[in-house]
Amino acid sequence: MIHRTRHRWQRGSRLFCSLWLVGVMLLGCTERQTSPDAPPPSSSAESPPPIDPALLAFLSRARAAHHRADAFEEKNQLPRALEELGRILDGPRPHAAQPYVEVGEVLADTRARMADLRSRLGDHDAALRDVEAGLQLAPGQTYFRGHLFEVRGLVEERRAKALSKAGDAEAAEQARERALAAFEQAMRIQEKVIRKAAPVENAP
Repeated sequence: MIHRTRHRWQRGSRLFCSLWLVGVMLLGCTERQTSPDAPPPSSSAESPPPIDPALLAFLSRARAAHHRADAFEEKNQLPRALEELGRILDGPRPHAAQPYVEVGEVLADTRARMADLRSRLGDHDAALRDVEAGLQLAPGQTYFRGHLFEVRGLVEERRAKALSKAGDAEAAEQARERALAAFEQAMRIQEKVIRKAAPVENAP
């Protein structure tokens, strides 16, 4: 039962990622967003146009890579899925000197998915390195940062189970505590995201 629930969660996460990429592509047709740390856009002729083909191409390429990763993941070929996602990280990025928010979000979410896959392969340390790299790309209080903490919790949860099976009860308990802390951080961030998007009443 737990396995089926986790599988549905993974499929739902992949579906969300695909739908989100489509949404960002549509957004890119109407509104150009840049990183909060980037300098204000110049009015010179060298500024990228509002409808930026490089950004749209990056988002389309990333979406295609996630679809390819889906196909390999469905066959349980997780290393091949990781290779496809790695192509997003290694590929060209539009306007590196004045980065788009959307680019950082795609890369952060890709890191989250790679961390999940590495953890499923048992490489929990590498998975956490992906999470840390993703957090560098998502410094603000956004869904993407919250999701990375959620994945960190998942990685530590899996590590705890592996350590418990290996008979290391103390280390397993420490991993469980780290998982709980990460899940708590994810919940706090996502609560801020929800409240910022629209005021909500407290549940009864």
